[in-house]
Amino acid sequence: MSIKSDRWIREMATNRDMIEPFHPQQMRQDAQGNKVISYGTSSYGYDVRCASEFKIFTNVHTTSVVDPKNFDESSFVSIDEPFCIIPPNSFVLARTVEYFKIPSDVLTICLGKSTYARCGIIVNVTPLEPEWEGHVTLEFSNTTTLPAKIYANEGVAQMLFYQSDEQCEVTYKQRSGKYMGQVGVTPPKA
Repeated sequence: MSIKSDRWIREMATNRDMIEPFHPQQMRQDAQGNKVISYGTSSYGYDVRCASEFKIFTNVHTTSVVDPKNFDESSFVSIDEPFCIIPPNSFVLARTVEYFKIPSDVLTICLGKSTYARCGIIVNVTPLEPEWEGHVTLEFSNTTTLPAKIYANEGVAQMLFYQSDEQCEVTYKQRSGKYMGQVGVTPPKA
């Protein structure tokens, strides 16, 4: 298994629609010339952006237990804004601007950007398995005792692509994974 470079990422995004929309270079300004947290192709990965759809976790309408097998969607307050304030010691679900189509011999791992990590904001995403596709649901945890701010349409995490030297026996698509083709912010499914 080998990690893939910027050249491979540009080729896969251009010829196989692996990432849409795709930025072949690292972007540090928006269309108006304002500084942003970087996104786009990096040396050995792709920095994704957060869309403006957020689901903020709250315990106002729920019971005292968070159950992944029976998740109560009223645990979230949905907003569509250019930024999101994460309450102290809480979390928010969001999604990438980018839609991914992962090749059948590739495993994609997501890591948070240091800009947010240095503020106590942790990004958690499970691996993108071979032949998975969709918007990536992102979870941002605020580990601080203060409210924390994340920005839509700016870089939030880096995807690393690992290509195997052999094909897996069953891909995510062949297994009919429950998060296949997800669009928008997707809460847990049992």
